[in-house]
Amino acid sequence: MIGVLGGIASGKSSVAKLLAGPRGRVIDADRLVDEVYRSPRFLAELAREFGAGVFDADGGADRRALATLVFADPKRRAWLEARIHPAVRERIAEELAAAQREHAPRVVLDVPLLLENDAAHGLVARCDRLVFVDSRLEDRERRAASNRGWSLGEVGRREAAQLPLDVKRGRADAVVSNLAGSTELAREVARVERELGLPPLAP
Repeated sequence: MIGVLGGIASGKSSVAKLLAGPRGRVIDADRLVDEVYRSPRFLAELAREFGAGVFDADGGADRRALATLVFADPKRRAWLEARIHPAVRERIAEELAAAQREHAPRVVLDVPLLLENDAAHGLVARCDRLVFVDSRLEDRERRAASNRGWSLGEVGRREAAQLPLDVKRGRADAVVSNLAGSTELAREVARVERELGLPPLAP
């Protein structure tokens, strides 16, 4: 199993998909978080704790409004994480079990807080390799603005609550440089696969 590390909007998901290949399995924590946010039980808890101000016009969670509240209030952030993180860990365990049953040739963890929350989930010890995705801050800010609607500086503000990037890079067995386009990224991932001695995946 390979764990992917890196900063926010660094391209971890793209690298994870390339590493997994067409027959491997990517366990995408962001997708699992989305599933939790759509669950009726969680939405009911959210309404009791925060009220109507954190819901959009369709009755779903307004995650931008919610982020504004929780990142300004450690107690509210702790409340939210206490509900999100255990549910996501349970889903990760289910997907790992499914990958084992299916004999997936390669499993890649795309879990943003892989190192930060390791005491709770213990996934790092299960990884054979850790790969860090290197990307310029200005590129990450641009992606976050384009894909997530974040304002300038939001990436740095959120990363201040995480492990420093140099610590994550230092824990990695290899570094993928995501400084150019998708073609170059594919070459970088292929280089890292060779560097790590990963067996080639059958088509």
